Amino acid sequence: MQMPMLKSDKPGIYSDPSLLDLDLVIYVADSSTLQYRIDSAWAKVLNLSNNKFTGMIPQEIGQLKALLFLDLSSNNFYGEIPQSICDLTNLQELDLSNNHLTGEIPAALEILHFLSQFNISNNDLEGSIPTAGQLSTFQTSSFDGNPKLCHSLLINHCSSVEGTPVYIISAKECSIKVIFAIAFGLFFGVGVLYDQLVLFRYFG
Repeated sequence: MQMPMLKSDKPGIYSDPSLLDLDLVIYVADSSTLQYRIDSAWAKVLNLSNNKFTGMIPQEIGQLKALLFLDLSSNNFYGEIPQSICDLTNLQELDLSNNHLTGEIPAALEILHFLSQFNISNNDLEGSIPTAGQLSTFQTSSFDGNPKLCHSLLINHCSSVEGTPVYIISAKECSIKVIFAIAFGLFFGVGVLYDQLVLFRYFG
């Protein structure tokens, strides 16, 4: 498997071949290149936390089917959480906190039944938090620092019908409308009565 290049501003990065299981090309600040070739069939742990990686998390991450631990926290990743992460059905720990991820939380993360540790705090995610499956078992601290996320347990509550404007009529506007309706009714009633009197006199 070939993963897209990841860039870091750190002076050097060391990778333990016994833990990683992919083709990884890393550029560092002095323009040197570190490259590791590791068979991707047995990857259990991938920890790239606390670096300065930038770019989008590659969809190819979902090919590491045996992965149990994935930590990409404290980097500069942006873009949406890739749907392919939902293919890591053996995953037990997932940490994507302290990045610049946007978009909604993939609902399919609910199917990661072995997930016991989950953290996406301090990103720019938005929308409602899925309430089924494993995601319903985590504390609100796992989602903190995403002002546009909403959930019944968060400060932001999701509206039942998102995007539908709600118009509220003030008491003053309501009173004016009622008075206008009454006046119109009286005017209409007097007009009808007058017509009846004229007709009665004419034909009477």
